[in-house]
Amino acid sequence: MLRPWEFNIEIDHNSDVAIYMQLADAIIAAIKNGQLPSGEALPGSRLLAEQLQLNRNTVVEALNVLLAEGWLVSKERRGTFVADSLPSFKKVTASKQRSPAIKSPQSPIIVFDDGLPDIKLAPMKELARAYRQLFSQQGRWLMMGYSCELGDIKFRQAIVKMLNFKRGMQVFEDEVCITRGSQMAMYLASQCLFKKGDVVVVENPGYKPASLAFESAGASLLPLPIDSDGLIIATLEKQLKKQANIRAVYITPHHQFPTTVTLSLQRRLELVALSNQYGFTIIEDDYDNEFHFGQRPIMPVSSYAKSGSYIYIGTMSKIVAPALRTGYLVASPDFIAKIGQLRKIVDVQGDNIMERAVFELIQQGEIKRHLKRAHATYKAKRDVFDEMLSKYVGNKISYTKPEGGLAYWITPNKPTDLDKLMAALTRAGVQIISPGSFSYGTAINGLRLGYASLSEESMETGLKKLGKLL
Repeated sequence: MLRPWEFNIEIDHNSDVAIYMQLADAIIAAIKNGQLPSGEALPGSRLLAEQLQLNRNTVVEALNVLLAEGWLVSKERRGTFVADSLPSFKKVTASKQRSPAIKSPQSPIIVFDDGLPDIKLAPMKELARAYRQLFSQQGRWLMMGYSCELGDIKFRQAIVKMLNFKRGMQVFEDEVCITRGSQMAMYLASQCLFKKGDVVVVENPGYKPASLAFESAGASLLPLPIDSDGLIIATLEKQLKKQANIRAVYITPHHQFPTTVTLSLQRRLELVALSNQYGFTIIEDDYDNEFHFGQRPIMPVSSYAKSGSYIYIGTMSKIVAPALRTGYLVASPDFIAKIGQLRKIVDVQGDNIMERAVFELIQQGEIKRHLKRAHATYKAKRDVFDEMLSKYVGNKISYTKPEGGLAYWITPNKPTDLDKLMAALTRAGVQIISPGSFSYGTAINGLRLGYASLSEESMETGLKKLGKLL
């Protein structure tokens, strides 16, 4: 067993107390004050003798005393450890006691997140196999050097094929940059697009982390309302006529975050027309395109032939697992070149090996098979969640069963203090996302309940408690 730490004990060679007893007493003191907790491994006698510059026989004699008194136990072929069951000893005086540690709040039993995937579905075996295959290939050393700041070329080509064939876009490799998640893509885009004084329109309620990226680049936010058809374009047009410094409009059109509504076709066309007329950039965050349970997914706004200035952001994290920090950003070649130059300043390149591993999963069809399994699982969970929501909370709320995404948006039928509701739920072992996390200004009267990461048992327990407390 590797014990890299040193055991620091001061030995007084002029003391009348035998050295082996000084060592034994020092170890007992360390056990009493918590420096050596139960089960802790001690250095071997040879190493301990070297560290303390003592004769090994002296160290062995001290350890034998402690073993005999029950402070230590010896485990064959493993070493010497502090005993689990220790002899009784007096507590240290109050003046020497440590202040009691502040207890952290009890972790909630059930968490309604904002729509995270179920990590238990992640294709970990397949990903691990892809890693092993990469490191067993000839020329594997080539992966260990620097690569393109825009991402592995093969992976970018795979993303291009997916976007062109599955999402109706017409893009090329020089229009794609691979990033460490969609938030990094948002940050890079903001730094290259905005300057102080620019205004960016955001949905209200909306996705706050994106707004933080915009503000970090010096842009000001202009929150505009949404309804059952998404961002209200008529309101946007009025603002465009008033303000000449609106540089971009940020949207989550497929399944609006947090309300899950879809931007209607008519409004998509109107948005593209306004973008071309006023020259603003459409920033499209397509964060969960893969999980649509209707007839077919809606094509991105960026796929429209007349779409001029746009930035399209997607992620692989929802497909595989949140810990897989792989996103992508699509824009014009000139803008992507700027992104690449900024990327090199903060992050010379992405995770080249991870990108190659995910590419292998795409090539082998593993991602397609995983998505098929995940899609079926999440659709079934959505339907079960819908039944339970109707059963336990239905008469107290209004909601629309979402056509896609991994969360529900519900609004209480009666005026409700949502902060008090959150506190009561927390005490009952249930955690929900604060409504203030979504709204700009006055808190929105709604709750976003992620269901994909929960078991049916957790769904039922959580919704029962919500129904009682709402």
